[in-house]
Amino acid sequence: MGTLIVIGLIGVYGGGVWKFWNGFGRTNFNPTLTNRIGLSLLWPALFITNQSYRRNFRKALKG
Repeated sequence: MGTLIVIGLIGVYGGGVWKFWNGFGRTNFNPTLTNRIGLSLLWPALFITNQSYRRNFRKALKG
């Protein structure tokens, strides 16, 4: 059961990275490669702690 939860969390994380990476152009962030990589990989922590990031994350996912 624990393995299934870990696989599910990895899937959700990977899906978030993929969706944000593909929708990055719809955000207000500076479109540099460094920003794109960092903001894509750190999305769970930034989503929880930063209201501006949450708005931009939702914009990226709406595409």
